[in-house]
Amino acid sequence: MSTFGALNTAYRGLTAAQQGMNVAGQNIANAATEGYTRQRVQQSSITAPAQGLFGSGRPEAGNGVSVDGIARLGSSFLDAGVRSAAARAGYASARSSALQGLEGILQEPGENGISTALQGFWSAWQGAANQPNDPAAKGLVLQAGNDLATKVSSSYRSLEGQWSSARGQAQSAVETVNAAATQVAAYNTSIRSTLAAGGSANELIDARAKLTETISRLTGGTVREQADGTVDIHVGGNALVMGGTTRALALSGSQTADRLGASVQLEWADRPGAAIAVTDGEIAGALSVLAPASKGGAFDAAALSLNKFAGDLRGAVNALHVDGRKSDGTPAGDFFDKAPAGPAALGLTVVPKGAAEIAVGVAGAGNLDGSVADKISQLGTGPGSPDNAWANIVTGIGVQSRGAQQHESLSSAAEISALTSRASQASVSLDEENVSLLTNQHAYQAAARVMTAVDEALDVLINRTGLVGR
Repeated sequence: MSTFGALNTAYRGLTAAQQGMNVAGQNIANAATEGYTRQRVQQSSITAPAQGLFGSGRPEAGNGVSVDGIARLGSSFLDAGVRSAAARAGYASARSSALQGLEGILQEPGENGISTALQGFWSAWQGAANQPNDPAAKGLVLQAGNDLATKVSSSYRSLEGQWSSARGQAQSAVETVNAAATQVAAYNTSIRSTLAAGGSANELIDARAKLTETISRLTGGTVREQADGTVDIHVGGNALVMGGTTRALALSGSQTADRLGASVQLEWADRPGAAIAVTDGEIAGALSVLAPASKGGAFDAAALSLNKFAGDLRGAVNALHVDGRKSDGTPAGDFFDKAPAGPAALGLTVVPKGAAEIAVGVAGAGNLDGSVADKISQLGTGPGSPDNAWANIVTGIGVQSRGAQQHESLSSAAEISALTSRASQASVSLDEENVSLLTNQHAYQAAARVMTAVDEALDVLINRTGLVGR
């Protein structure tokens, strides 16, 4: 190597060390940045020039170091594990949240629950049976009946509200996926052009990775990396993002028109009516509870159970009350209004408007007969009683909710484990970066010292050689 070649070698060393310090500084600056993946300078040594016809024949040193690129120290395998765990956690979280909301509607056990209203209803009838001539006792029956009917109808209204809320959250998730897919396609275009020009797209890849995790968490979508640096995202086996192009997702029906019991499914916006089979992700979890009862939908199943409970309660009480007599001796008729069109739980209303219309005894048995009231008060006992029916509803929903919470806990633990495994490789270690920074700093100083030494040698050769003897 010529003396002037040594200057070039020193210069290359300075450049490589400076690039190493820049990358270490970038890592340190982003140590707390969410989604940032640490980077390293990729270097390789430059070989000595080949010996030509007039070569010296002596071994020659290499021509220094080459900066080949800036590597992003991520792992596609660990990234895929995080996306998969996030999809399962998203599904479990959506179901658990919906079922806990459903459980909260019941307010059981508690003073505001239907079971407490049932106990008050039966107690009021027992009081009327014990004091058949007391208008106050009959007034308590009327009040307890209205309270029970109100709680049943309000529970159904709350179910409708929870269903609509879950439907709205699913719609919001679909819109988030469409927006994220558009951004991923834009990043694909930028990353492809940057890599083709020989630049570093590490920060763009980090930003795109965060979006792909969001899409996976919401839809369970899978990511496929391409040779040109782009990624394709598939949902239900079909491409959501391919290079710089995207397709839009949509939910069937409309958020304003859909009601409890409606069938909601995920579709491609350009192919309405064709359902997308999704089994993971928050959207799949929401659809699982929004589905009709025939397909396992928790909200609709609870609504049907509540309607059956209201219908059975109406029928049992009316069957006894209709045989009784009012205070004036006329037939009493139904206590609860007959089943109207629509949900039975919403139509549970008390027919009598005053204490005089409450039947506590049968015709011809005298004013002190409380046989009807006593029979009604006993409806709360026995295997087929409304109390047992309601307890079974509450227990079933509670078991579902508990199972969903356990599933969420396990899925969350798996997601945390996947994130921890990836962070152990991809996150920034300040200790490691400080060592890298010091190493490159000393390398820079050493390369500068080499350049100084070569400069001094050239100064001797150029300016001082040949002066002796003049």
